[in-house]
Amino acid sequence: MGAGTWESHHAISTLMFRYAECVDQANFDGLSELFAHGTIRSTSAKKADEGMRGEAVGRFYAATNRVHEDGTLRTRHLATNVQIEIDEAADSATARSYYVVLQSTPDLPFQAIVGGRYEDHFVRAGGEWRFDDRLIRVDQLGDLSEHLSFDLSEGGIRSEDVVTKR
Repeated sequence: MGAGTWESHHAISTLMFRYAECVDQANFDGLSELFAHGTIRSTSAKKADEGMRGEAVGRFYAATNRVHEDGTLRTRHLATNVQIEIDEAADSATARSYYVVLQSTPDLPFQAIVGGRYEDHFVRAGGEWRFDDRLIRVDQLGDLSEHLSFDLSEGGIRSEDVVTKR
């Protein structure tokens, strides 16, 4: 794997940053679309599972994230130290990055509430790059009382506890 073309690098970076934008704006349908063909998983889940995809992603985020009066999560997900490796011939790419989530609400001063790492795999299908898998690793926790409906420090939550299978 290598740097790949500028177009591939840009498309993959855009996917990574689109995830952050969807979460911050409480765009749960957008999250479902991002993972229509790929999975999202977390090391903080109560049990190792195969992750979620498609509409289950949006339902999970809607059920576990606190949407505030302005219709957002009042967060900023920042991804840094992005390292992308692309295999153009195999239509495959990986990325590693750090993230920090900042939040401010009327009851919570502006501060970092969680930090960790993303480990991503992407595939190109029909000429378009898309998420194949995202693993979220949680490394540091702050005050999540204004953000989540469960206590992440107690090992997270099982996706099947909040996502209704269709």
